[in-house]
Amino acid sequence: MDKLLVDTDIVIDLLSKRKEFYEDAQQLFTLSDFKKVKLYVSSLTVANSHYLLSREKRSEEAIKILIKFKILVSVLPMNNKILELALASDFKDFEDAIQYHTALENHLDIIISRNKKDVKSSVLPVLTAKEYLLMSK
Repeated sequence: MDKLLVDTDIVIDLLSKRKEFYEDAQQLFTLSDFKKVKLYVSSLTVANSHYLLSREKRSEEAIKILIKFKILVSVLPMNNKILELALASDFKDFEDAIQYHTALENHLDIIISRNKKDVKSSVLPVLTAKEYLLMSK
């Protein structure tokens, strides 16, 4: 069973029902529901998702959405080692560096993101939800 780190953009695709990307995100999370994959997010993703959802909805509603969402994933902690690795990395985007090192430190198999260009130096495969779904058929 693949262990996947789901990046914030995919989470927001699902939770905000982003028209162009929702179906792929929903199918990915359905695989998890059927125990075909194990989905993980970093604790940073939960914080970022709350921030982004709160721009569209009341904070209380965003929290209710995240409480339900948390059932679908395992939340990985951000610790000092991950922060040190992210700070020392050559990633242009610090948030991407944290996501990447969270996946590495937790021995995950694949990163699922629409933001592939910012993780191009990854030793882990980085796939969009659509790419992963096509690969897993």
